[in-house]
Amino acid sequence: MIKEPHLLDDKPYLSTLKKRILALKQEKQAIIVAHNYERPEVQQIADILGDSLELSRAVMKVDAKVVVFCGVHFMAETASILNPQKKILLPVKEAGCPMADMIDLKGLLKLKKANPGIPVVCYVNSSAQVKAESDVCCTSSNALEIVASLPHKKVIFVPDRNLGSYIQSKLPEKNILLWEGFCPTHMRISEQEIITCKKQYPKASFMAHPECPQRLLKYADYIGSTSGMLKYAKNTKAKEIIVGTELGMIYRLKRENPGKKFYSPSEHFICADMKLTTLGWLLHSLENMVYEVSVSEKIRKKAIKSLNKMLMCLPVEKKKTKEAKKVKR
Repeated sequence: MIKEPHLLDDKPYLSTLKKRILALKQEKQAIIVAHNYERPEVQQIADILGDSLELSRAVMKVDAKVVVFCGVHFMAETASILNPQKKILLPVKEAGCPMADMIDLKGLLKLKKANPGIPVVCYVNSSAQVKAESDVCCTSSNALEIVASLPHKKVIFVPDRNLGSYIQSKLPEKNILLWEGFCPTHMRISEQEIITCKKQYPKASFMAHPECPQRLLKYADYIGSTSGMLKYAKNTKAKEIIVGTELGMIYRLKRENPGKKFYSPSEHFICADMKLTTLGWLLHSLENMVYEVSVSEKIRKKAIKSLNKMLMCLPVEKKKTKEAKKVKR
């Protein structure tokens, strides 16, 4: 079990990289956004932190013409769909999402043909082509609300069977057809690891991401997206919290809640794709303006319809609430 990641020392080589990145960012009139699962040093240098949708929405509100998206491919692709006038760069072109790759256009079209007239809800962790062939997109924070809002008794949900199973448990009146996709990172954690961690830290609250299988969610005191976890950690009276999602999340949780302790149930709770982005690759991206992620206009026009329906279902924010955390330097 891992207690907390160490806060990074300002090592000379990191300082040098940071200075070069910041100088290039200003020169290129760029902005850097990073997902909550990214490496601590990448989170430190980002202008905006958040989950995939928070970041895409935040990008819509900034003036920068160049956006370096520190995350994985489907996130940069979503940002491009919502921001076609901006240059979206993914520092490591190989940074993908195994779950998103578990469904393709051919598979979805075959499923739709076998179930005519049944609406398709696709998780945001999917390709632009899949979004384009779906009726509505969703995030982990509003998936339940979106499926519940559909008048249909039968719904197709792709690609995450775990998130879909969680929704099914909350909406027994619905018949949800699940695609057999999943997040390998959240599937990797065993029930025994959760039990052991809860025994080791009996006073700790356990919060879990709905991408976890049901066998883990049954132990959770709170189930929600990474943005939901941040709110829960801030508001709960618990001083110790077991974090049921990717290890990178603990860095931000610790930074924003210095009076609380955060524990990971396993050292294997790591997404290798999220960890591909380093300061070196970030610098390379700005130096060479690579790797640009864009979507054909034909697919973008179809995909943005499902994304806009998702945006309409997001809760209205209070004026003083920020969508994504802006990092103070």
